[in-house]
Amino acid sequence: MALTRIGILSDTHLSAPSDTFRARAANCFAGVSMILHAGDLTELSVLDVFQGVEVHAVHGNMCSAETLHALPAGLTIRVGNFTIGLVHRMGNSYDFEDRLIEIFPEADCIVYGHTHRPVCHCLGQVLYLNPGSFSGTGRHGAPATYGIIEVGDRELRGSIHQVGQG
Repeated sequence: MALTRIGILSDTHLSAPSDTFRARAANCFAGVSMILHAGDLTELSVLDVFQGVEVHAVHGNMCSAETLHALPAGLTIRVGNFTIGLVHRMGNSYDFEDRLIEIFPEADCIVYGHTHRPVCHCLGQVLYLNPGSFSGTGRHGAPATYGIIEVGDRELRGSIHQVGQG
């Protein structure tokens, strides 16, 4: 299997894709073959930016009624030899990362959003990745961030990047 690059974003909070969003997405996700959006996209039209790429998305707590009904709360995606769980949040904000393995017990990687704080670390054998806020709506003026997951035959690894800085 060739290396698969997956673009990860969350918490875009857009009612429609702006020109700035389109430019950021084109720059940040050039060369990816899949996009995972971990919720709070707000409106489904945000996903239209990713034409020609496989897209998986879940709804978040700030999504419109239409988006809530169109997207699931959680998804499991198989990429090569690996299973990726995708969710916006679970339970209370203060402890939900600890509980994510409960809904994705077979996952090799769990992607989540909601906190607007980027995270990329392993707990045991499971990679946890929160891309932060692609729109830069993090706490205390945190920059806009996104994630990249690279999947090979035997390895899955993630990284966090600041929008505009690769």
